Amino acid sequence: MLAGLTNVTFEFGARAIVEDATWHIQPNERIGLIGYNGTGKSTLLKLLVGQYQPSEGTVERSRGTSIGYLHQDLLSFDTSDSILQVALGAFERVMQLEKEIEELGKQLENSPTSGLSAEETDALLHKYSDRLHEMDTLDGYNIHHKTEEVLQGLGFSNADLQRPYREFSGGWRMRVLLAKMILQQPDLLLLDEPTNHLDLPSIEWLEKYLVHYQGSVVIVSHDKYFLDRMVTKIVEVYQRQLHIYNGNYSYYETEKVQRVELQQRAFENQQDYIRQQERFIERFKAKASKAAAAQSAMKRLEKLDRIEDVAIERPNIRINFQVDKVPGKVLCELKHITKKFGDNTIVEDTHAEINRGNKIALIGANGKGKSTLLRIIAGAESFTGERKWGHNVDESFYAQHQLEALDVNNTLIEEMKAAGSQKTEQELRNLLGCFLFGGDDIDKKIKVLSGGEKARVALAKTIISKANFLMLDEPTNHLDLHSVELLIDALNKYEGSLIFVSHDRYFVSKVANTIWEIDNHKIKTFDGGYEEWNEWKERQKQRAEAAGGQKAEGGNKKAEPKAEPAPKKAEPVQEAKAPVAEVKPQGPINKELKKELQKQQKVFQQLEEKIGQLNQQKTTLEAQLTAPDTYSDRNRFVQTETDYKKVSEELQRLNKQYEEVFEKIMELEAQA
Repeated sequence: MLAGLTNVTFEFGARAIVEDATWHIQPNERIGLIGYNGTGKSTLLKLLVGQYQPSEGTVERSRGTSIGYLHQDLLSFDTSDSILQVALGAFERVMQLEKEIEELGKQLENSPTSGLSAEETDALLHKYSDRLHEMDTLDGYNIHHKTEEVLQGLGFSNADLQRPYREFSGGWRMRVLLAKMILQQPDLLLLDEPTNHLDLPSIEWLEKYLVHYQGSVVIVSHDKYFLDRMVTKIVEVYQRQLHIYNGNYSYYETEKVQRVELQQRAFENQQDYIRQQERFIERFKAKASKAAAAQSAMKRLEKLDRIEDVAIERPNIRINFQVDKVPGKVLCELKHITKKFGDNTIVEDTHAEINRGNKIALIGANGKGKSTLLRIIAGAESFTGERKWGHNVDESFYAQHQLEALDVNNTLIEEMKAAGSQKTEQELRNLLGCFLFGGDDIDKKIKVLSGGEKARVALAKTIISKANFLMLDEPTNHLDLHSVELLIDALNKYEGSLIFVSHDRYFVSKVANTIWEIDNHKIKTFDGGYEEWNEWKERQKQRAEAAGGQKAEGGNKKAEPKAEPAPKKAEPVQEAKAPVAEVKPQGPINKELKKELQKQQKVFQQLEEKIGQLNQQKTTLEAQLTAPDTYSDRNRFVQTETDYKKVSEELQRLNKQYEEVFEKIMELEAQA
C-alpha cells in the first residue's frame, strides 16, 4: 500500500465530509475520484498529502512513498525563469550534479597550476568519476530531451520553451507545473481537474502517458472519455461514504444502478417480511397458545439488521433554456474575416455561416483561435471583414472570463438583478433554485462560492435573456459529471442554435451536430457530429498514409471538406464540396465489393430493428419488475426476472454484432 485512509472521519465545523471511510491505494493503480460538486473530492486529496488532519481515524503513507499533488493553489507560484527551467526543476539532483561536475572539471583542468598534491588530484578524479557515474545512473544526460518532449506533448512549441514562465496565463502555467510533476515521477500522482487546462490533443497525450505511468495515479475529472480510457478503478464520494468500483467510469455507471436496484429489492423484501411478522404478532400476542411464538417473532424483529431504503440522490439542476422568438434561416454570416495578433495569424480571409438549428462545436488545439473566433462572433473582439447578423437573432455569450467578471461583493440575488432581465425577485429566486441555490444560499456573497457554484451562477445569467442563439466558451468547466449530463439534456432540448468551445469530448459528442475546425487559418465545416468527424479524420489519415505519406488533396486546393453522412444508417456515402482526396478513382466497379456492402447494410438494418424491439421488451420488463403485483406472485417474479436477464444478454450480444457490422461497412466504404 502506498497511502490510504483507515476509518477516517473528517468534518468542516458541523458538516461531515466523510464518516468512517477506508480507502487504500495500491501500487500501479489508476483511480478516478468522483462525486457531486461540494462532496469533498479535493478535501480527500488534501487529507492524503497531510494538508488536513482527520477528526477520527488515520491517514497512512508508506515510508519512502513520494507524492505529487497538482491543484489550483499552485498558480500562486511565479518566477522569471523560462518554462524549460521550471520544468527541469523536477530533476533537482541531476541539476546539482551538473553544477558539481562542471566545477570539478574546472578544478582538474587547473590542477597543474593550482598547487594541488597528487593525492588531492586523485581525490578530485575519484569524486569526478563518482559524480559522472551517478549522473549516468540517473539518466541525467537525457533530462533536457525528456523535458522538451513532455512540454511539447502538453501543447508548447519549441519557441515557447525559453519564454519566461510569468508571461503565460494561468492555464498554460498549470501545464508547466503538470509537466514538472510527471517528470518527477512520484510513486503517487494526485491530479485535481487537470483537463480543465488542456486542449484535445494535450488530453489525448496525457491519457497515453498516464496509461503507461510507472506509479499510481488518482485523478479528479469531469471528462467521461478521459476517465473511461485512463482509470481502472472509481472511488465515489457519496452520502459521506467512499464507494469503490473496480472498473472505468462506464462500468461504474452500470454497476451503481445495479447495486441500488439490488439494495432496493432487498429492502422491499425485508419490508414485506417485517409487515408479515408484525401482522402475526398483532394477531396472536393476546392468545396464550401463540404468545410464546409472538414473543419470539418480536425478538427476531428487534435483532433484525435493518436494510435502509435507497435511491440515487442527485442534485438536479433544472435547466430550461427558453426562446422568445424564432430567427431567420441564417443567424450569422462571416465574410472575409481576418484576425491577427502581431505576427500570429488566427484566421485569414475566411468565410462561414451559422444556420438555424446548428449546434456547432469549435474544435482544435489551444492557440488555434477557437475562443478568439467565438469572441469575434459575439462582437467582443476586433477583426477585419464582415460579420452580419440575421433576422430576429437574440444572442447570449457565456465566456470563461465571466466567472471573473462576477461581482464578488454581490449576493447571488443582487448579481442576478444586475443582469438586467426585468424579472421579478421571485422569478430570479426560482431560477436560482433551478441551479441548486435555495434558502439562505440566495443571500451568500459571490466571493464565498466554489468554482462550480460560480459557474452555475454565470450559466444562470446566460440563459436569463431567453436568447435564441447561445455562444458558450467551456461551459462544462467546474461542473461535476452529473451537472454536465443535465446541461447536455437541456441543450439537446433547446430550440435555439448555439456555437461552443469545449475540450470535454463526451460533451461535444452529445451536443454538436456540426463541427468547425480552424485549419490553416480557415474555418473548415463538417456537417456531422464529433464521432463522425473523428471517423472521417481517421479515414483521411489512413488514405494519406496509403498514398505514401502525401496528403491526398488532388489538384483542387480550394475544395473544403464537408461531412460524409454518418454511416450509422448504412446509407451510401455522398459528399458535398468534397476534397479531391474523397473522389473515387475512375475504373471498373468492383461488383463483389458492392454486393458485400449491400449485404452488410441489410444485416445492419435488421440488427437495428431487432435491437429496437428488444429495447422495448426490456423497458416493459423493467416496468413489470417494479410493479407490486409482480412481487406478490413469486412464480411471476422469477419468470419476469429470468425474461429480463435473457433480453439483457441478447441485447448485449446483438449490440456487439451491431458494432462489428458497422466496422465492416466502414472498411467496405473505404475500399469502394
